[in-house]
Amino acid sequence: QVQLVESGGGLVQAGSSLRLSCVASGSIGDTYHIGWFRQAPGKEREFVVAFTWGGRNTIYGDSMMGRFTISRDYAKNTVYLQMNSLQPEDTAVYYCAGRKPWLVISRRQDDYIYWGQGTQVTVYA
Repeated sequence: QVQLVESGGGLVQAGSSLRLSCVASGSIGDTYHIGWFRQAPGKEREFVVAFTWGGRNTIYGDSMMGRFTISRDYAKNTVYLQMNSLQPEDTAVYYCAGRKPWLVISRRQDDYIYWGQGTQVTVYA
């Protein structure tokens, strides 16, 4: 059984930065693809960024490159999402998700089988 737990969300002013964490536990090992998604109120879930656990391949959602950066700490089995220059339109629940490593890295939420519970990010003007 694999568990993903996000943390680091909060209420911030526009222009601020936040770093979200996603801690993986259970039998996830060290080779799963990890993606970040977000869902704003009344909108569909949106892809932000994903990478292979080894970090050799990173893909971004539309308009996400530049302000969002994904990274990982192997020792802590943790993936981070660094978010800079946050704007009110970035307000959403942010989720991390896991995809089996022998599959192609993906932007589609249906391709991810492990999900965290989400962490709320609220940006005010």
